[in-house]
This record gives sequence, C-alpha cells and structure tokens, in this order.
Amino acid sequence: MRYIKGFYMGLGMFCAIPLPFFIWDEKLMSAMTATYPLVGAVVGALWWLISWGLIALNIPLMLAAATMALVPFLLTGFIHLDGYMDTSDAHLSRRDLEERLRILKDPLVGAFAVVMLIVLILFQFASMYTVMQGGRFLVLLAFIPVISRCCGALSIFFLKHLEISNYTKMLQGAKPGEKVFVVMLLLAATAGAYLYGGLAGLLVAAAAIAGSFLAILRMHKSFGGISGDILGFSLVMGELCGVIALAVIQNW
Repeated sequence: MRYIKGFYMGLGMFCAIPLPFFIWDEKLMSAMTATYPLVGAVVGALWWLISWGLIALNIPLMLAAATMALVPFLLTGFIHLDGYMDTSDAHLSRRDLEERLRILKDPLVGAFAVVMLIVLILFQFASMYTVMQGGRFLVLLAFIPVISRCCGALSIFFLKHLEISNYTKMLQGAKPGEKVFVVMLLLAATAGAYLYGGLAGLLVAAAAIAGSFLAILRMHKSFGGISGDILGFSLVMGELCGVIALAVIQNW
C-alpha cells in the first residue's frame, strides 16, 4: 500500500493527467521517488499509443510529428521543461556559483532559456518527424520515459542535494530496498527494450541512460548539487537523446 500511494502521489505531482482524488503524505515521499519510473511508464505508454493512433488515423506527417514532439511535455504539464529552461539559463550564464544559483531560482525567463528551448524543439521535432516517417520500433517510445525517470530517481538517492531543493526531506524514512527497486526497474526497462528491438532497442536505452546521467553529472558539477530544476533538465535531455537514437535507427 505504501508504494501504491507513493505512485499515485507521483502521478498527481508529475503528470497533468486528471485523477479522481488527491493523496499526499509527507512520510511517503521516498516511496514516491522510488516509484517515479512507474509514472514514466504511464507517460511512455500514452506516448506510444498516441503514435499508433496518429498513424491509424492517417494524420499528415508534419502534424503528427509536431504532436508527438509535444506529447511528453503536455502529459507532464511542462513541469520538466520549466526545469530544463531554468537550468539552461543559469548554467549558460557562466557566472560565479552564487549568481548561477540565484538565476536558477529566478522565475523570469532569460535569453539562454529561450535559445535552449528553440534548440530542444528543433531536435525534438526533427527526430519525431523521422520516427513517424519510418514507423519502426515505435514501442521503444514506451521505454524512454521509464529509463529517464529511473536515472532521475537514482540521482536523488545517491547525489548531493542543493539547499534550495527538498530532496533531503523527501528521503527521510527511506527504505533500504527502494534504491534496489529503482535499479531493478532500470535493468528491466533496458532488458525490455532489448528484447523488443534487439540492438536497436539497446541503442535507444543506452542513449537515454547516457543523456540523463551525463546531463545530471554535468549540472551537479556546475551547481554543486541537484535540485528539481536540474532533474528536469536531465530528464528532458535523456528523453531527447533516446528519441534521436530512435530516429537514427529508422534507416538501419
């Protein structure tokens, strides 16, 4: 029941999908972190189903690609995209640490955030256009959000937290098996991608893992820890790398 409630809390916090009622328990925040990849499973399943629906309805390719590029952001209420923009703005300012942290918390949108948003949308749309045009290995879309959130949850468990985040509080009362559970989910998602797509599936999984971890480690070094915004940045980058890899294999 602890993890069912944690999963439901995660859906309410990290998804824009309407839920019939609200649950929140401060004591279950570590369980919410451990089941965070399962929220990704819901997002990924819907992402794949929507791709199938667009193809079945013979939606024009350009419109289908634009829809698919936006789906993961729409399903999560743009919460991770907000973190991506805030982190980009602070990191690319190349100021001293104190100023970077101030910019990270600043609600105003800076020039670097806009530039990086344009870069993201260009690569996201181009990749999804190629994926929808090729129409191969679309089920792998279901695995990418699971993998990115596994990497995010492991980062919360193992990396230093910034004072501006509430991650330290979230892990109070964490159970020893929760870290193992996330690792098992990551291995299961990677194995599932491989069993479905073979080398292609393994490439997509590896790209999502590499993109997520490299992003989080780079930002951890830049800011001296992690926060919700930084985690959002790593999640967006991991999923983008997974989609780019999926686009590349369309011509194999």
